[in-house]
Amino acid sequence: MNKWIVTLAAFALMLSLAACGAKEAPKAAEQPPASTGASSSSSSAQQVKLVATNFQFDQKEYKVKQGQDVTFTLENKEGMHGISINGLNVKLDNGSKTATVKADKAGTYDIICTVPCGQGHISMKSKLIVE
Repeated sequence: MNKWIVTLAAFALMLSLAACGAKEAPKAAEQPPASTGASSSSSSAQQVKLVATNFQFDQKEYKVKQGQDVTFTLENKEGMHGISINGLNVKLDNGSKTATVKADKAGTYDIICTVPCGQGHISMKSKLIVE
């Protein structure tokens, strides 16, 4: 009985660690980097690109203007990650890499990683500031 528990625990640990170390398949064509908080010339939505590596996002905070549409894009540079922006109904992962919402309420919103990615997962957070 103890042997099965130890085996299951080891397997669960391997899965948890593997989620962060998995590599994303190469893309046929890279999109040009979008700037945070700036309007895109092809649409009126502000573009926010969140770049995720193991246990951190590329920025501690992202700023956007209140009352405008904002397109969020998730890029996994290292490991497998997803995001949720609490209060804005934004959820992105490898299946859905972009979302557009209207940032109509000023405030600070938590951005958290939603894919268990290893030991540093719990501290993988950032902020979205709607000004």
